[in-house]
Amino acid sequence: MPNNTSGVSQQWNSKPMIQLPTWGEPLIVFLILFASMVFTRRKHARILRPRGGYLAVPSGSGITTPTTNRPSAEDDLEAQVNPFPSEPYYKRRRICCGSIRTPATTAFSGNIHSRILNKFPFLVEMFYWILTFGFYRMTKAISQSLFSKTGIWDVAQQNGLQVMEIEKTGSLAFLFPWKEQDVQHWFMEHHQTLLTIFNRFYALVHIPGTVGFIAWYYYTAPSHSIFAIVRRTLTLTNLLAFVTFTLYPCMPPRLLPPKYGFLDSVRHDNAQSIWMSGNYVNSLAAMPSMHFGYSFCIGYTLLYHSRSFPWGRKESETWPTAFWKIWYIALGVGYPLSVLITIIATANHYWLDPLAAAGIACLAFFCNRILLVLLPLEDFLCWTLRLEKPAPTTGEKRDSW
Repeated sequence: MPNNTSGVSQQWNSKPMIQLPTWGEPLIVFLILFASMVFTRRKHARILRPRGGYLAVPSGSGITTPTTNRPSAEDDLEAQVNPFPSEPYYKRRRICCGSIRTPATTAFSGNIHSRILNKFPFLVEMFYWILTFGFYRMTKAISQSLFSKTGIWDVAQQNGLQVMEIEKTGSLAFLFPWKEQDVQHWFMEHHQTLLTIFNRFYALVHIPGTVGFIAWYYYTAPSHSIFAIVRRTLTLTNLLAFVTFTLYPCMPPRLLPPKYGFLDSVRHDNAQSIWMSGNYVNSLAAMPSMHFGYSFCIGYTLLYHSRSFPWGRKESETWPTAFWKIWYIALGVGYPLSVLITIIATANHYWLDPLAAAGIACLAFFCNRILLVLLPLEDFLCWTLRLEKPAPTTGEKRDSW
């Protein structure tokens, strides 16, 4: 690969691809979520007229509850309803070495919004991912406030240059045989059309692809506990990355001054995404790369279900056919590898960014159960909204494997 770091001498000659209208990406995500609601719905549940009779709860509550409602439980964490009818109903959540009592919400399962959720339980997942996206939107404002005196742009640029210096002189320098500039220049000189495809891939696949995976896995996972591990891992990966974005703003290579040898092919190619632009999008969040972090988690999950490795599925679970085994391996390796090439070739990330993302994802996997401490908050929220959390439908369609 050429070693050109004094500036970009190549011309951007590739013709831009057709750009989606501003409503295109939200429509794609909406269609994915809507289809997920339909496929994961509880077919025999009714919204207007709940099936079954009603059973009175302890006197003084003034609330009735359907006898046919299934208890909702998150993963394998126990939620025990008070067996003494003379006392108010409650759940007992185990938190670390102790426990906490939270109000039971079974009495609210006859409410209209509870029946809607019971019909479409995937709405719960949609709510939490929208909430996570909201937290991401806050990282830019908080980071700007923290670095208002020194100037966040200058701090982010300094951090970006620091990352490149670590790659060059640090103890892990042997992991980065090619400079980011050399990779982009190789595509600029020989494969500009491919670089345009990478720009579109980077902009359009990240959010719809991740949402699509969550929807697909909610439908096909062998059990909800397995799905919940993956979901919690992705969520904790997000939260850890958000903290890093806020405290360590890092400018991506394409936004560095031209003298460092990068070309902002994203803006040259008009390849901006609605998820990558706007006042609330944090463009100074190169470290770690969540594009690679998501793809790493997805790829690991697919490799896990190929059952081709010692850490594969348990003996009690269904073996995938040869076709699905090959498919899981090909996609489990190919997807994160494609994302890795894309984020470097488009100068959206440094080599160290995906390495940090993989490390954070592994940490999130081993610590994912820490998010269970938030279940009492969910109980109180449901009680405040007079809402009964539905039992998930994950695992009811095992034939799809």
